[in-house]
Amino acid sequence: MNENKPGASQNLACVFCRKNDDCPNKYGEKKTNEKWNITVHYYCLLMSSGIWQRGKEEEGVYGFLIEDIRKEVNRASKLKCSICKKTGASIGCVAPRCKRSYHFPCGLQRECIFQFTGNFASFCWKHRPVQIITSNNYRDSMPCTICLEFIEPIPSYSILRSPCCKNAWFHRDCLQVQAINAGVFFFRCTICNNSDIFQKEMLRMGIHIPEKDASWELEENAYQELLQHYEHCDVRRCRCKEGRDYNEPDSKWEIKRCQCCGSSGTHLACSSLRSWEQNWECLECRGILYNSEDFQKAKKHSLPNTNNVGITDCLLEESSPKLPRQSPGAQHKDLLRQGSKYRRDISTIIMELGFQIKKKTKRLWINKANIWNSALDGFRNQNFNPSHTIEVAYVNENDNFGREHPGSKQEFLCLLMQHLENSPVFEGSLSKNLSLNSRALEENLYYEAGKILAISLVHGGPSPGFFSKTLFNCLVYGPENTQPILDDVSDFDVAQMIIRVNTATNVADLNSVVNECYNYLELIGCLRIITSLSDKYRLAEDILVYHVIKRVQAPFESFKQGLKTLGVLEKIQTYPEAFYSIFCHKPENLSAKVLSDLFTVCTLSDVQALGFWNNYLQAVEDGKSAITMEDLLIFATGCNSIPPAGFKPTPSIECLHMDFPIGNKCNNCLALPITNTYQEFQENMDFAIRNTLRLEKEESSHYFGH
Repeated sequence: MNENKPGASQNLACVFCRKNDDCPNKYGEKKTNEKWNITVHYYCLLMSSGIWQRGKEEEGVYGFLIEDIRKEVNRASKLKCSICKKTGASIGCVAPRCKRSYHFPCGLQRECIFQFTGNFASFCWKHRPVQIITSNNYRDSMPCTICLEFIEPIPSYSILRSPCCKNAWFHRDCLQVQAINAGVFFFRCTICNNSDIFQKEMLRMGIHIPEKDASWELEENAYQELLQHYEHCDVRRCRCKEGRDYNEPDSKWEIKRCQCCGSSGTHLACSSLRSWEQNWECLECRGILYNSEDFQKAKKHSLPNTNNVGITDCLLEESSPKLPRQSPGAQHKDLLRQGSKYRRDISTIIMELGFQIKKKTKRLWINKANIWNSALDGFRNQNFNPSHTIEVAYVNENDNFGREHPGSKQEFLCLLMQHLENSPVFEGSLSKNLSLNSRALEENLYYEAGKILAISLVHGGPSPGFFSKTLFNCLVYGPENTQPILDDVSDFDVAQMIIRVNTATNVADLNSVVNECYNYLELIGCLRIITSLSDKYRLAEDILVYHVIKRVQAPFESFKQGLKTLGVLEKIQTYPEAFYSIFCHKPENLSAKVLSDLFTVCTLSDVQALGFWNNYLQAVEDGKSAITMEDLLIFATGCNSIPPAGFKPTPSIECLHMDFPIGNKCNNCLALPITNTYQEFQENMDFAIRNTLRLEKEESSHYFGH
C-alpha cells in the first residue's frame, strides 16, 4: 500500500461512490493503491455489504485484499442507488425485507445510519435506529455541550442525546468530529465523563469512533509551553535595575509567582516579601478572592511582622501589561470571575451524579450490630461496582438459620454516615477534621471513608454535615491555599500552646514558651529564633498549619482519592458553594409543615384519621408528644433527615384498621391506625414509635458497648 503524496489523489475518484472528495470527517481517509490503481474512501470500503477484511492491516487497502475489492465493485455495478439512481450502490439496508441500496455519500445525505461496530450494519432512512424519550420535559432550547450553539432538545438524525446525562444534547457533526479527534480512549460524555454507556449508544447511532490515540496525544511537543515557568515582574513600579525579566534565585530579585493563577509575578523586593515562602497574590486575583463573598473561605491572613504599608502599596498597584504568553493558571481566574455561573441546586447536582447508576444490582449483606465492618466487607469485595444499584439485606450473625431480611438502602446509608462521623478517621466535636490514626492508615480506612461518603451521596444517602470549614476548603482549594483556625485544633495541649504564643506580651514571655515546648517545636519543624514580639504571629501560624494540615497530609491524600469515586470530588470542586451547605451544616430542623408536605396520601379513606395525623404532627412539633420529628421520620424511612436528593420512593401514608402504626422503611410507607379518638391515636403512635426506636438502639449499642 503506497500512500499518496499530498494532493496527489485529489482528482482520483473512489471506486465505490465515484466521488473525488477528500473529506476524512465525512467519508474517512482517502487512499490510493498506486500499483493496482485503486482509490477508496475508508468508510465506503468499510460499509460495503459484500466484502470482509481477510488480510493483515498492511495488505491490500486497510487489510481488504485487492481481489476482494474488485469483486465488490463488480457486484455493486449491478445495483442501482435508491437515492441518486446511479449504479455502484455497494451498501444495503440490513432491515429484513428492505431492498434499498445506496452509495455511502448518498446515504449520509439521506440521513441513513452506519454502525461502525460489530458487523458494520447499515440502515436506510426508513429503518434507522432512533433515540426514544418517554416524556419530553425540555420546553426551551438547550446548548450543544460541544459547540454551545442552542438546539431544540428533540432527538433526530442530526440531534443526539447522551444516554448517561439526560440534559446533555449534541449535534451529530460535533460528536463525529470529537470522536475522530479523541479516539476510543478519550471519547466520552462531556458532562459526566462516562465512556462505556456513552460510546455504546453513539456507535448504535452511527458515530465512528476510531481505535487510535487522541490527536492531541500524537502531536509532538503539544504541551511544551506548559513546562515553562512564568518569569516576569508585573507590579507597576519594578525596582530591579536589571529589568522585569531578571530572576536570580535565592536573592531578593527572585521572581515569585501568584499563588492563585501563576500567570503574574513579582520580585521579592518589589513586593516587600522577606522570603519566597510568603504568600503573594496578584492584583486581579486579590480583588476576586478578597472582595467576593463566594470565596471568603479561601482568604489568607497577612503576617503582622511584615511591612503592611509596603505590601499594600505593591499589591494594590495597577500591574503593568502582561506578556502575551500565559500559564494555564490564567484559566483559574476565569472560574473565579464566573463564580455565580456555578451556583446550582445541590439536589440537581446529586441527581446528575445519580445518572451513572446502572440498573444492574449488587446486594450487600449487612449486620446492623456491626454495620461498619459489614459495609467495608461489601465495598471491598472485588465484585462490587459503585455504579451498580445497591440492594441491602440485613442478617444476624447469631441466627443459626442464616435468615436475611430486606433492608432500606437509605436507612443503611444513614446509619453508615452516623458511624463514619464518629469513627477514628475524624477528630473534633461538631466540626471535624481528619485525624492522624496509624491503624486507620495501615488499614486504608481514610480511602474507604472517602469512598463510602461518595457512594452514599450518589446513591441517595444523607448529608454529612460534620466537616469543618477548613477540611472542606482543603478539598476544594487545596491545603496550600487554606488557612486553619484555632477551633480546628482538637488537642488541648497544642491549643493551649498556640494561645500562650499569641497572648505573649513581651519577648521574654515568648522565649519562655518556646523553651518549654522546645522538643515539640523542633520535632514538627517550627522552631525559630525569636528576635521581636511580632515573631509570635508567624510561630503560632506555623504550629497551627502543621497540626491541622501538614500533620495529616497522608490521610488527606488517601481520603481525597476515595472521594473521587463516581466523580464526586470533581463536582465538589466545581460547585463548592452548593456542597458547602451539606458538608459543613446539619440539615434544618424538621417541622410539621415539612413532614406534612413530604408524605403523600396513598389510600386514606378515613377523613378523621387525616385530621388526627395533622394534629399529631403539630403536637410533636410543639413538644406535646413523647417523640420528636426526627423519631417519626426514622420510624417511617430509617433516616433522621431528608437526603439532599430526596427519598426514593416518595414517603407515603395509608390508613389500616389496626391498633398501632407500622413503618415500612423499604417503601418509605407509614401505616396509620384508625382509632375512635385523637387521644387514643396519639398514645398508640407514641408507644409504637418510642419503643420500636428504643429496641433498635439497644441492638446497635449491644455491639458498640463491647
